[in-house]
Amino acid sequence: MKNKRLLNRLTLSVLTFLLLTMLVVCGSMSNQILNSNILPQVGKAFDEANPLITNLYCADPTAVEYEGRLYVYGTNDHQQYLHNIKGKNTYERIKSLVMMSTDDMINWTYHGIIDTGAISPWIIASWAPSIVSRIEADGKTHFYLYFSNSGWGVGVLTATSPTGPWTDPLKKSLVDGNTKGLGEGCEHAFDPGVVIDDNGTGWLSFGGSKTHNDPNADYMPGGARIVRLGHDMISLASDIMEIPAPYHFEANELNYFNGTYIYTYNTSWLKRDKWEIKDHDPPSACCMSYMTTTTPLDPGSWVYRGNYFKNPGENGMEYSNNHTHLHKFNGQYYLFYHTLMLQKRYGADGGFRTIFADRIEVNEDTLQIFMAAPTLRGLDQIKNVDPYKANLFATLAVSAGLSFEPADDENGVMFVTADDSGSWVLSRGVDFGDGAKKFSVRVKGTGSIEIRLGSIDSSSVGFIDFSVSDWEMIHAELSETISGKYDVFFLFGGKSVSAHTWMF
Repeated sequence: MKNKRLLNRLTLSVLTFLLLTMLVVCGSMSNQILNSNILPQVGKAFDEANPLITNLYCADPTAVEYEGRLYVYGTNDHQQYLHNIKGKNTYERIKSLVMMSTDDMINWTYHGIIDTGAISPWIIASWAPSIVSRIEADGKTHFYLYFSNSGWGVGVLTATSPTGPWTDPLKKSLVDGNTKGLGEGCEHAFDPGVVIDDNGTGWLSFGGSKTHNDPNADYMPGGARIVRLGHDMISLASDIMEIPAPYHFEANELNYFNGTYIYTYNTSWLKRDKWEIKDHDPPSACCMSYMTTTTPLDPGSWVYRGNYFKNPGENGMEYSNNHTHLHKFNGQYYLFYHTLMLQKRYGADGGFRTIFADRIEVNEDTLQIFMAAPTLRGLDQIKNVDPYKANLFATLAVSAGLSFEPADDENGVMFVTADDSGSWVLSRGVDFGDGAKKFSVRVKGTGSIEIRLGSIDSSSVGFIDFSVSDWEMIHAELSETISGKYDVFFLFGGKSVSAHTWMF
């Protein structure tokens, strides 16, 4: 528990230090928050949706939908970063996964971490999760989260909530380098991709390929694998079969639509000295390609369909490894991926990644995945924020100077703490309708919260100060009635002010 809270408290402390030492503080607060500066945020611009969150580094995204929200999980690169902020991302210190969710694709709720090192103390490290859910006989939705145990194998966690608590049903690998029937060519039994088909059957892909320095062997390295899962989702129910993926490297994922299994993977960095598929050009280096079949355990049935996402370095960003998740939410397909953009903006250079998302076009009838490209603008908001219900301060588009702490360890509810006066939260697309006259905040500590609309430099429309030792709802009148739709900034005055929820 102490380690988990410490990790969440440290999440932004180092980044805040970098911000304050790198940038000149931009602008002053209104006269209601005296002698206090607005903390700058270089993670992303106010009108940018990428990266999804800026309070930590995370990568290798996967996602699952539950009760109208999309939950996204990733490798916690920040754990490695905090171990040595001037070092390289060598991954071996990462023993946790990051959780976040949204219902509007712009404002993201940070749910904290899954402490895989504590839940599964037998692991080496935890990377690259893949998650599915299914309603089981008990009437509950069960979540099955698979993750890479370093490069050695795949572990699995289960829960009946998308934010946990998580348990380890096997207390060992589901598959690893010692698994019988793994076959030759699978250099690393890691990077799982999971899907449940229309029959309720689960399928698991995994595997990493090695470089042979032989054009024939490098063209078809033989590291990709697929296996049918048992009905319990934590056992294997078939032979492990190869997916003959050209220039395969890692980052396996599975999708299923129109009665067809779609396997996506990351290609190697090698030169394309050999290519035998007439209908498609060779994929570029370290890009994302895909294959399809209706009979996944028949290696000869898999058809290469092309590539759909080049390396971010091919699109004006920095080159990095590549890992995507394709997900349909509210009728639209989205592509989740990672880049090195956040570390660049924070002045780091160790290879610490962050999750982005953009729309991607998919034709389910022809099974075509169209080419997508990384952008900073990212996604459009698909749903307005309702200010007349309790909203978490930990649900936000962007922020500065905040730490996140668990309010309830069992279901991923977080509150924020302002590390410095001038810290702030932005919630985009808040629809006040005909008008709001009052607001309330659930807070503790001594300080103040100010509300500004549309711009962080706009005039104050609401101000509340407080001094309470425990959580308390504090109410105040607005200086004017608010109607219509706005981006809302909440500015914190005072240090160590903790805020849980807000409501108008």
